[in-house]
Amino acid sequence: MFPLIAFIFLVVPIIEIYLLIQVGQVIGAGWTIFLVVFTAVIGVWLLRIQGLSTLTRAQQKMQHNELPAREILEGMGLVVAGALLLTPGFFTDTVGFFLLFPPTRVWLVRKVASRMVVASAVTVEGRERQHGDVIDNVKYHRED
Repeated sequence: MFPLIAFIFLVVPIIEIYLLIQVGQVIGAGWTIFLVVFTAVIGVWLLRIQGLSTLTRAQQKMQHNELPAREILEGMGLVVAGALLLTPGFFTDTVGFFLLFPPTRVWLVRKVASRMVVASAVTVEGRERQHGDVIDNVKYHRED
């Protein structure tokens, strides 16, 4: 985890500064600032649309007594996208826009969900049992 945090806090700002300088040399400082602000405004607008869509899908699932797990993970991705889009710079904006793009976000959510471990506990006779405990003479049914 530490290498990832080190990458984010050390390497990303260096990349951002480099890109801002390079773009500023080509199109000028004024246009560079305009582009940074413009991408933030467009990003927030797209974030609002995607966020409302995800929220609507989550509400529909809850009305049908379904767990909106995918929508929750997508919402977390949208929060990260919003933070990246509001951070000044072209690199973070690019990553943020990729998270706003639904196919990319769904792919990332599937990758994250496939690595998640779901822990469960069963309560029998008023006592909580952990995964791996042996429980005899219990009737059960599986729900996915």
